[in-house]
Amino acid sequence: MSHQRCRRLLESRLDSWAADKGHPVAYQNVAFTPQSGQLYLRAFLLPSATGSDTLAGDHKRYQGLFQISVVTPAGQGSGQAEDIIAELAELFPIYDRLTLDDFTVVVMSPVEQGPEIPDDTEFTIPATFSYRADTN
Repeated sequence: MSHQRCRRLLESRLDSWAADKGHPVAYQNVAFTPQSGQLYLRAFLLPSATGSDTLAGDHKRYQGLFQISVVTPAGQGSGQAEDIIAELAELFPIYDRLTLDDFTVVVMSPVEQGPEIPDDTEFTIPATFSYRADTN
């Protein structure tokens, strides 16, 4: 169940930052209806298989991707979304450690911009980084 703790730590940091910036965030399986023409973020935890690096099985490795999509109104260019992705790269620097009690999740890769997703009313750019947490 440590992917749950990874989610809690990553979403908590994103939520605090987004609240300060005035950016609403749509989280997985949480009701959210964006206002027309509103910029917002969409956050996803994409866990990989849990692993173990010991023969005794007393170690568990939780890893995966955290994706934050920046959604802007269509027709306004990509600059605003790319600026936000640059801020997200500062918010989640590589090898940063987020800790809750005795559990730590580490940002394992730089925030990377994904392919743009245009449609009739919205323009979306995903940004993704990998995470890892180890327990004994």
